[in-house]
Amino acid sequence: MPTILETVTVAARDRARMAEVSAVIARFGLDSLLARLGLAGNRDGEAREEADLPARTRRALEALGPTYVKLGQILATRRDMLTDEWIAAFEQLQSDAPRLPFDSLRPAVEAALGEPPETAFAAFDTEPLAAASIAQVHRATLHDGTQVVVKIRRPGIRKAMEADLRLLRHLAALVEARSAMARRMTPGAMIDQLGREILDELDFTNEGRNADLLRADLAAIPEAIVPRIHWQHTSEGVLVMDYIDGTAPRDPAKLRAKGIDPSAIARLGARLVLEMVLVNGRFHADPHPGNLLCLPPAAPGQGDRLALLDLGSVGFVSPRRQHEFLTFILSLRSNDPGGVADMLGLWSQAGEVPRERLLTASERLVARHGTGALVLNAMVADFFPLLRKEGLVLPPDLVLIFKAMVTMDGVLAGIAPDFDLSEALTALRGRLVASRLTRLAGPDRLEALLLEASRLSADAPRLMRAATARLEQREAPAKDDGTARAISRAGVIVGGAIALHALALVIAALM
Repeated sequence: MPTILETVTVAARDRARMAEVSAVIARFGLDSLLARLGLAGNRDGEAREEADLPARTRRALEALGPTYVKLGQILATRRDMLTDEWIAAFEQLQSDAPRLPFDSLRPAVEAALGEPPETAFAAFDTEPLAAASIAQVHRATLHDGTQVVVKIRRPGIRKAMEADLRLLRHLAALVEARSAMARRMTPGAMIDQLGREILDELDFTNEGRNADLLRADLAAIPEAIVPRIHWQHTSEGVLVMDYIDGTAPRDPAKLRAKGIDPSAIARLGARLVLEMVLVNGRFHADPHPGNLLCLPPAAPGQGDRLALLDLGSVGFVSPRRQHEFLTFILSLRSNDPGGVADMLGLWSQAGEVPRERLLTASERLVARHGTGALVLNAMVADFFPLLRKEGLVLPPDLVLIFKAMVTMDGVLAGIAPDFDLSEALTALRGRLVASRLTRLAGPDRLEALLLEASRLSADAPRLMRAATARLEQREAPAKDDGTARAISRAGVIVGGAIALHALALVIAALM
């Protein structure tokens, strides 16, 4: 629990922001929420769920600005913790940001570019193309004629968000100490996640690197577009990238009017999200319609294209988590409730849940989603309430995977209602298996395995002498099952090591 000194220190450093937060809480009448979180005294109505509390909380987060809006967006992914009313409220969060006159941005832009934008670019439009909570975007043209967008960080935003994070970390520690209900939501870990995401997004060089990495990951799919970053003009506070002229995947009629096949875009989008999550292990964490653009084929005979924008938030998947997620989906689709229950038990961060309860819950999930078209939004609508009921809390990285896939699935189903993700998964299954085998057979792993085999084969004579001496000991019982098993294991290890060492010699001779 935070000490009085820590509270006084935070209050002294950020007292102006604390006063703003307190005023917003009072304006939207969130006293009952504070009581529920253990941050206010007990009240008779503390446990009562006020019908409009989720909506008022959402409006308060919007009033508090981008840090709190982003916190609400993270909470919107936690269907394993929050009820549908809260999720629906947080999903409506908007970060309305006024457009700033360019003169207020000019000093930062000139410092980043080392010259005025009018000379750095062949043309620069001082009227903003778009505005968001962290940055404002302008159109420009490079001297070679390339059309670009210039993303400019809002002045003072880093200092303001860092102050918000200090307050939120302190409040999270208080909540964990005072509220058992809130402690289950691991607010400290959630604020840590928020801090990492915010600091990553505030440094535009991270977004640039993310774009370069995703472009390389998807290089074998020509229909996937990731804007090029123009590093000679890019810095922590200014990002310059190719301008993409496309259509957001919101209305299938508008796509068709542009010569784009919505069904083809749905298949491509499914392929991309599965490739990113289950093959490459690096994925766009927020593929909503505002971050996607559809383009017609670049030339006759080629396919429709899909561009990925706003790559400040990118998720990472470990090979272990890829295997677990794929096992979960395949167990669900092959009517294997035992496999689903195994994954639920493995993922739970809220303690042990009896196997029988997990199995019963998994049987219900398989019965509803094991056959027919796989609609992730519908599956998740059943899956997360099930987790809440059983007291299961998913790891944050897994929640991010579900969020990305559900978001993309919802976008694609909106433009192609007959879209079936299971078909895309089946089509990609061979690629998934191949990627796993390639990773297992990578040069580094083989080299480590062969070095260990070489060491074991070198020790083979000593191990065999020790085993023989042990057998010849007169004092040993006639039947020593433990010794026999140990010698058997040693024989298998030594024999395998010798065989692997021989294989290594053959490989070395052929290289």
